[in-house]
Amino acid sequence: MVWQRPDERQPYQLRPVSFHKGFTRFAPGSVLTRCGDTQVLCTVSVTEGVPKFLAGTGKGWLTSEYRMLPSATQKRHERELLKLSGRTQEIQRLIGRSLRAAIDFEVLGERTLTVDADVLQADAGTRTAAITGGFVALASAISQLLQQGILERSPLCGQVAAISVGLLQGEPYLDLNYIEDVAATVDLNVVMNQHLGIIEIQGTAEEGSFSRTQLNQLLDFAEKGIQQLLIAQREAIVDWETLYVGDQGSREA
Repeated sequence: MVWQRPDERQPYQLRPVSFHKGFTRFAPGSVLTRCGDTQVLCTVSVTEGVPKFLAGTGKGWLTSEYRMLPSATQKRHERELLKLSGRTQEIQRLIGRSLRAAIDFEVLGERTLTVDADVLQADAGTRTAAITGGFVALASAISQLLQQGILERSPLCGQVAAISVGLLQGEPYLDLNYIEDVAATVDLNVVMNQHLGIIEIQGTAEEGSFSRTQLNQLLDFAEKGIQQLLIAQREAIVDWETLYVGDQGSREA
């Protein structure tokens, strides 16, 4: 039996994706990211100084925080006040690791970029939406730093996007929604750069196992989806040609 997608998408088809830039007033970079019914507010703040382990090196840093609003899910999600869940810690570390791949920290200097991802509505794929939208917010923040003269050159040396894929009834599907995520026997989150190089893969078989052939099929689907997301990001960043300095980074000094 072939899995019938609830929203009638093709197996290789993304949900509608949009980036609403400037969604909040005070953050240098803010983007409301919509992936289907999943909505994540991604903001980027800039502070002078770096963690102690980087002090005096001349290099900057990027870190991330991830939270889910209580009403983001059908059943109220308890606020994480005194202690973060293992899931939350895992996701915010993933977001930080992924987006650090896009920054030349020598060009950034001793400043810290904080990416906050707040899930307003969850229909699966919140971590991948946070990474994809977080990159757009990051570009907006860097654009503002350049306009204000705080930075002389852009430290944006890469591009990063992420997507989920999974196996449903033995077949690969791209960009799972909640119903599909629950039903999937294999679930993968894939992060790639502008060259479709893999930054991170998080994958597990919810039951049983999966073959190398199936893994390759899932990665093929992920790659096609991320190609589309990279295009959507560039279209959302109006000064992309100015901001993106390519792989040379600080070597162009």
